[in-house]
Amino acid sequence: MTEKKEPAAPRALITAARALAAAGLNAGAAGNVSCRAPSPEGEEGFWITPSGMNYATLRVKDIPWVRLDGAARGLCQPSSEWRIHRDIYLNRAEIGAVAHTHSPFATALSCFRRDIPPFHYMIARFGGDTVRCAAYAPFGSEALSRRALEALAGRSACLLANHGAVACGSALTEAVSRCAELETLCQQYHLASQLGEPTLLSAEEMRAVHAQFQSYGQKSSACPRLPR
Repeated sequence: MTEKKEPAAPRALITAARALAAAGLNAGAAGNVSCRAPSPEGEEGFWITPSGMNYATLRVKDIPWVRLDGAARGLCQPSSEWRIHRDIYLNRAEIGAVAHTHSPFATALSCFRRDIPPFHYMIARFGGDTVRCAAYAPFGSEALSRRALEALAGRSACLLANHGAVACGSALTEAVSRCAELETLCQQYHLASQLGEPTLLSAEEMRAVHAQFQSYGQKSSACPRLPR
């Protein structure tokens, strides 16, 4: 009998969750992370961090798997926000990973229940001219999932009113990176607002930024590396 190979996704999720904690974007058991990957039997679904468990103590066997109809398997219960993750995967085929944080500046701004306006051109990195703030709903609820999905339309990140933030990516590294980028923008917006209302980029200026982002970054893994 051949030994069943351990899925790679649970270990990768633990690494991502701990990276968010190390960066100060989550603390203790706050927030959650998931990645789209099949079950050991090959069924379509996603792996997600468990509910109410400190990232520092997570083991591979603690990571539950959730089918797209919401049925979960594993030793531990999935995060209370599994619906947000599930609904993103159902509606956004390009998304392979989702991270939800209670990071300090994003959470503080979410308590004002306002979109982050185009005070800085890097807002365009998230797909639009603003980072939207989803209307408030209780944590873990279907209403919160619906509102998060609405705020994410055409975007890769959003705030959740009086709660925190959500960022998505094609893979875990991208979702985690976007959480850090969003937190930096929230901090910059907070600092700029101490001097009054920041001057915002116009719609025309933002269109130019979006056009530039079409060719931004590395499009090939073959780019040369610096010598060691």
